[in-house]
This record gives sequence, structure tokens and C-alpha cells, in this order.
Amino acid sequence: MDQLMIEGGTRLCGELRASGAKNSALKIFAAALLGDEPVTIGNVPHLRDITTMIELLGSLGVEVVMDEKMNIEIHANTIKRFTAPYDLVKTMRASFNVLGPMLAHYGQAEVSLPGGCAIGSRPVDQHLRGLKALGAEIEMENGYVKAHANGGLKGSHIYFDFSTVGGTEHIMMAATLADGETVLENCAREPEIVDLAECLNAMGADITGAGTDTITITGVKSLSGCRHDVIADRIETGTYLIAAAATSGKIKVQGAKHDHLEVLTGKLKEAGAEISVGDDWIELDMQGRRPRAVSLVTAPYPGFPTDLQAQIVALNCIAEGTGTVRETIFENRFMHVHEMKRMGAQIRLEGNNTTANIEGVCQLKGAPVMANDLRASVSLVIAGLIADGTTIIDRIYHIDRGYEHIEEKLRNLGANIQRTSSG
Repeated sequence: MDQLMIEGGTRLCGELRASGAKNSALKIFAAALLGDEPVTIGNVPHLRDITTMIELLGSLGVEVVMDEKMNIEIHANTIKRFTAPYDLVKTMRASFNVLGPMLAHYGQAEVSLPGGCAIGSRPVDQHLRGLKALGAEIEMENGYVKAHANGGLKGSHIYFDFSTVGGTEHIMMAATLADGETVLENCAREPEIVDLAECLNAMGADITGAGTDTITITGVKSLSGCRHDVIADRIETGTYLIAAAATSGKIKVQGAKHDHLEVLTGKLKEAGAEISVGDDWIELDMQGRRPRAVSLVTAPYPGFPTDLQAQIVALNCIAEGTGTVRETIFENRFMHVHEMKRMGAQIRLEGNNTTANIEGVCQLKGAPVMANDLRASVSLVIAGLIADGTTIIDRIYHIDRGYEHIEEKLRNLGANIQRTSSG
């Protein structure tokens, strides 16, 4: 099994290019199932989750063609099967979203209940309730969702019980081929939802309001193909900005959109960073200074992203002062704390493990640690970068799900990091 070995103590300095957004690409792959013609998707990151989604589409008989630049062409009209198997869906939650597109386009779908990171309860009840409101007949059997819409889906007015990213994307996709108008309220507002809507509209859908809490979809008879380039990954961008701030460094991230990360850059300014931005880049400069501790509460977009919470905890571990980080999106999302304590971090969990109080120390110490989920694992990379000595991170397959060539990008910024095998 692969490990990452990091010799800490080096400032990150230099430039890198943001990869395409995994969370956007995966849903657009699912959306391609709605088209009668091929959909070509560009700026796709080379990640394990992307490979899993391609395998899933292949298991359905869908033809997927990839070129050397990771442009992915999906031919949905070659589909032969309508069952998404457990062994693929269990590894990645986003794969569950093939249910709605298959149901809307072909009137049937059978999809295993999803898996993914072990970060608490992430139910799909909002997905299923929305599909039922569109007229789907749904049964649960042996861990699979079996859905039919023999007369086609019908437009409906749907209010989500809470702001659900996956639910918003899922029902928006299904409603594109429903008869009549669908209005979704209390929608999530993430940039990835806007990106998905723009792709669907390029295929011929009629969607307005994406990026607000109310989305209106007027159903159309069919969708065609299109070419669509995925937006930059704001979580990857934010991770490298935080890593540079934690190491007192200076980096410029090309391809990044500042308006997707304003809440983060505001916190990094509080930490002492100088931030410069352009149309497609963000630059951070700590001028060699140790960061100051920051406090925050995670919240749905445009609030502070839960997917950057663990990285900020890592920064706070060696910052001046004390910071408080409260998690409101997922339970069990402080699993990285116990590993950071092995490195000398002074962290106290409170409030049924929903709040971390972090007292900054001058130096962490390298240690063997173990990743528990995608974002927790990358926070341990940041901790290793700022620690004295050697840090070895096990179970890095979590990192490979969401970060493209992470050791290569970090080495280009001056980090002493390498991938090794534990035997």
C-alpha cells in the first residue's frame, strides 16, 4: 500500500495550475446519460474517483473515449444495462447520481445505495423524495434503489428540507426531461451546481436560477450533445493556499476563480496573508511570517466550506494564538484531530466533538499517521509540511480520490515529499 513520506520545514513557493473540479466533473459525467448525442468534457482531473465513474459508465455499456489530454467523450446511446453495481457505487457517493438521468431518459434504473467518505450520515432521502415528486415509482430491495417511470417524469414543485448539493444536482438533472415545469426551492448554491446547469443548458436544457436558492427547469423532449470544460477545483485551490500560508510561503494558483473562494481568502487575510487576485488566478504571500490563528464555522456555500475545515485546523496547529473551528455540516469530521495530536498539536474537542479549540504551538513533530477520509488526509499532508522531521502518511488512497498528482505539485513548490510503498 502506498504512503507519503514528508520531510517538513520547507516554505512552499512558486506557481501551480488548479485542476478541474472533481465534484463538478462527476455530476457532468452522470448528466451525459441524458443526451442522445455524445458529450465531450474537458479539464477533467486525473483522479481515482474519475476512473471509478468511467468504470461505472462502462459497466452500463456506455462508450467512453478518452484522449491524451483527459478530454472525455461519453456516448450515452450505447447504453445496454440499467443497473449500477454495488462494488462500484459503494466506493464513491457521487456515482449514485446516475439514477435520475437513467430514469429520466430511459424510464428505468437500479442503483446501489452509495458509499464514499466515512464522515457521518449522508442520507439520500432528499434525492428519492424529489424523484418520487416527479412521478417515479421507487422500491428498495437488497440495498438497491429500483426506480421506474413508465409514463415519463412530470414537472413538480419541490422544497428541499435542507440545502443539499447532491439532491439539488440530482433532481435538476432528472427534471430536464420531465413533462412541464419543475421548481426547486431551498437549493444549494455551490459553483459546481452552476457548472452542471451550464453544461445541461448547452445540451439543450432550459434551466434558470442555478446559483440561487430557487431553480426552475422547463422540461424538454430530448437533449443533444455538447462540449463543456469543467470549472477549476476550488477545494484543491484552497488547500494549496492554506498549505502555503501554514508554511509561511508564497504561491500563485493559475486557473482559480477568486469569487468561488472569497470566504477563504478573507480568513487567510486574518491569518496574515497578502492576497492578490486576477480574472483566473489567486496569489498568496505570507512574507515569511508565521500565520495567526483564525476561528470559523463551516456552512453551506457561500459560507466556509466543510471540505476546507481540516486544512484550517492544520494551519491553526502552528499559528500564533488560539483558534476555534466549529463543524456544522457533517458529524465525525474531526477524525484528523487524533492524528495531529500524535504530532504534538494542542487541540481540544468540545460540544459532542463538533468544535475544535486549537492552541498554536511553535513546532509540530513528524510522526507516522493514518488518513481517515479525503480532506482529513490532505490536512495531514499540511501538518507534515510544517512539522520538524519525517511524517509518514498511511492509507493515502483517500488523497488520490481528490487530489491530482499531489506530491508532484508540492515538489514543484519546494516540498520534500515522496510516494513510497509500505511493502
